[in-house]
Amino acid sequence: MHLTFSHKTHETSNIYTYWFKPLDHPKHIAGQFIEMTLDYPDPDERGTKRWFTLSSSPTDEMVSITTRWFGDKASTFKQTLDSLTKNQGLEVVDPDGDFTLPDDKDKELVFVAGGIGITPYHSIVKYLSDKGQKRKIHLIYAAKSKDDLVFLDLFKKYGCKVTTVVDETLTGAKILEFAEDYSEKLIYISGPEPMVESLYDQLKDHVPKDQLKTDYFPGYQTI
Repeated sequence: MHLTFSHKTHETSNIYTYWFKPLDHPKHIAGQFIEMTLDYPDPDERGTKRWFTLSSSPTDEMVSITTRWFGDKASTFKQTLDSLTKNQGLEVVDPDGDFTLPDDKDKELVFVAGGIGITPYHSIVKYLSDKGQKRKIHLIYAAKSKDDLVFLDLFKKYGCKVTTVVDETLTGAKILEFAEDYSEKLIYISGPEPMVESLYDQLKDHVPKDQLKTDYFPGYQTI
């Protein structure tokens, strides 16, 4: 998929959304990710490639990724991303992944997000809202502070039940407590890789594995 950079928007705290115009727009499904490679000299040890879940909806004319900006501590990849100029082009691998909605529209969903792991849920709920489709969704959103919570207006407007966890560790036990009658619910977990792996391990003995879906963000160690 060929993209040209359009602009960036400041969401909150150190979180920014980068918007791109697709010259060719292959169909993708809300919740999928892209693989992006940037060409620049002297990359650091993390290299020139990243995977981003799209924060935009398939109903949007442009595609977007939402990520954290760490200023002087940013990787060479993030520095290059942040220095893109308007209409600068880049190639990305077409969207892929199965962190998507189930076909059963009556299935109750629990969306667990840690930090920037909110992005696939933004894509999904924006899509549902634009299409006028209703699903029963409970968002459980963990962040370091209230300033790090993004996109809450969309989830509340859509009608999601929203539970935020700030300044404390989100555990599997808390998820099950918040989710209440979880025996038939589909639980999604998205966020930094250590968090996702830990929560999955805590939940797998209580929830059937086919009712757990995970999407982790490489490179992030904490929310």
